Amino acid sequence: MTSSGLELPIAVDVMGADKGPSEIVAGAREAAERFGVPVVLVGQPEAVDDPGDLEVWAAGEVIDMADDAMQGVRRKKDASMVRCAEAVRDGRASAMVSAGNTGAAMASALLRMGRITGVARPAIATMLPVPGSSPTVLLDSGANAECTAPWLLQFAQMGAAYAVLRLGKDEPTVGLLSIGEEKSKGNELVKGAHALLAEAGALSCGRFVGNVEGRDVLTDAADVVVTDGFTGNVVLKTLEGSVRVVVDALLRAMTSTEEAKGAAKVLLPALLPLQAELDPDTYGGAVLLGVDGICIISHGSSSARAIVNAVGLAAEMVAGDLVGSIRKAVTVGGG
Repeated sequence: MTSSGLELPIAVDVMGADKGPSEIVAGAREAAERFGVPVVLVGQPEAVDDPGDLEVWAAGEVIDMADDAMQGVRRKKDASMVRCAEAVRDGRASAMVSAGNTGAAMASALLRMGRITGVARPAIATMLPVPGSSPTVLLDSGANAECTAPWLLQFAQMGAAYAVLRLGKDEPTVGLLSIGEEKSKGNELVKGAHALLAEAGALSCGRFVGNVEGRDVLTDAADVVVTDGFTGNVVLKTLEGSVRVVVDALLRAMTSTEEAKGAAKVLLPALLPLQAELDPDTYGGAVLLGVDGICIISHGSSSARAIVNAVGLAAEMVAGDLVGSIRKAVTVGGG
């Protein structure tokens, strides 16, 4: 057993990311050294220039970003992310990390690891930065475009269990994304989910606080925000784009004149921590909740820093027994 407490390695998919294998390998190597966790690299050996002390598990195929997710997993059985998921299923790895095709990573985990008993649909949980406070867990952020009210109830149960481990909250607050705070607001899906979440005992490790609006997701209005995957993905991409626009505009303003450059020297030390908070690489990746194993899905453009944090997150979720926590939290019979 390592100093981290992990006996099984974390399998890192080195193929399919935007920046190529070298960035993924660099992050995996740094994570193994920093956290003292066992890490294996999974991919085409010839693509791994310098694995250092890390073992490489050969996988002959790659699922590209342009590939159809489900078909890619079914046809490319020797793909790196498929091999990662199989390693978790077979008890050879404790978790998988992939910055490749998001849909294919999700499909690999679902088809190879399977679902936790009672879970109707897995959901992607993404951390959203809340400056000056703990992040907000948003789910589903892209796994299920169309949902039912019982599924949203299960998303809330899984999200609350995740927030207990990730945010250290004894009783995380859970909000339902809608177009108004009143329980009468929203479409039939939201109204149905609200009714289920408001029932006594709906959440075993969280507290339902009612509807929240889009303006609330980057505040401390709720620790966990629940929605369908279509809406959640639109929210996520809108926020990512908005943050990028604001940061770029701020940087242009700081270099627009000599006076602005002088002011920037004073402001930058105070703004750098905020930039780190807003950077998705800080959080490593999203977690696929509901599958019978730990699957971390990192952004396609992940830097080595993002992979370091993704491996650290995977180790944390394994050590905290996230799968066991979700198994206890979910109400069987998601509809």
